[in-house]
Amino acid sequence: MDAANLSPSQAESTPARRIGVVGSGTMGSGIAHVFARSGFAVTLCDVAQPQLDRARQSIAANLAREVRKSKLTEAAAAAALERICFTTDRAGLARVELAVEAATERFELKRQIFVELDALLPEGAILATNTSSISITRLAAATQRPQQVIGMHFFNPVPVMALVEIIRGLQTSAETYATVEALARALDKTPIEVNDAPGFVSNRVLMPLINEAAFAVMEGVATAEAVDAVFQLGMAHPMGPLTLADFIGLDVCVDILRVLQEGHGDPKFRPCPLLVRMVSAGWLGRKTGRGFYTYPDSPRPDQAR
Repeated sequence: MDAANLSPSQAESTPARRIGVVGSGTMGSGIAHVFARSGFAVTLCDVAQPQLDRARQSIAANLAREVRKSKLTEAAAAAALERICFTTDRAGLARVELAVEAATERFELKRQIFVELDALLPEGAILATNTSSISITRLAAATQRPQQVIGMHFFNPVPVMALVEIIRGLQTSAETYATVEALARALDKTPIEVNDAPGFVSNRVLMPLINEAAFAVMEGVATAEAVDAVFQLGMAHPMGPLTLADFIGLDVCVDILRVLQEGHGDPKFRPCPLLVRMVSAGWLGRKTGRGFYTYPDSPRPDQAR
C-alpha cells in the first residue's frame, strides 16, 4: 500500500498515533514528512525557530514535488503539512506515544535528549532514535524505560528510501519492537531487524567504503570523479561513494567513523585525514556548497549547521 494513500483512520489503527520528532534537520524533517503523509499527528521540535522555518519550507517543497509526480493530491499534501506542529517547546511532546530523536550523531547530545524526553513523555511512550551508529543499549541505560528504547534508522531522503533499520538494544522488549515494526510498515517502509552493534549493518559496511575512497583521493590514486565513476560503471552503484559522502555530510561521516573506531576498537575505522581536514575547513558537502564537489546553489556554511 502506498503510504501517500493511507488515511488518518488507518494511522489510528496502528499502536501509536501521536508522534514526536526531535531535530528538524534533513533527517528529522523527512521523518516528520512521512509520518504526517501517512495520517499521523506529528510534533516536530527543535531548539530555534529558524531551523523549524527551514524544515517547514523543505517539507512543503517535498510534498509539492510529490504532487507534481502524481504521488499525492494537492489536498493530501496540504493535509499532511497541517498535521505537523512545529515548536521550540519540548513540552509539546508530553502527549506523544512515540518520539524519534534525530539530532547530530554524537552520543552525549543524544543521551541528554533521551534523559529529558524520559522525564517528559508519558509512561508508556516509546523512545526511538534515528542514530546511524550509536549504541541503543547505552542510550537506553540513560532512561527509566530501557525496555521502551529502540533504534529506528531511516535513510536519506526519507520520503523516498524504503528501508528502516530497526535496532534492538539489549533491554528492548518484544512489544516495543512489534510496535515500531508496525509503524514502519504503516509508513510503507520495509523494516529490517538488526542487533545492536556500532554502525549496525548499513554504516558498518558503507563508511569504510567512503573512508577508503577518500584515502584513494588523498594518496593520489585517482580523482574523486574517477573513484566515483569506477563504482558507478563497474559496480552499478547509482552514485559513487564520494558523491554519496557529500550527500550524507562529511561531518556526519567523520562522526560515524569515530563511533565505529571507538566501538570496535579497530584502527581500520580511523577517519581519513583528508575527511577530517575538509570538515575542519567547513567543507561538509552539499549542505555547505563544497565537499569533494562544489554545489553553487547550496546554502552558505553558516546556514547549514
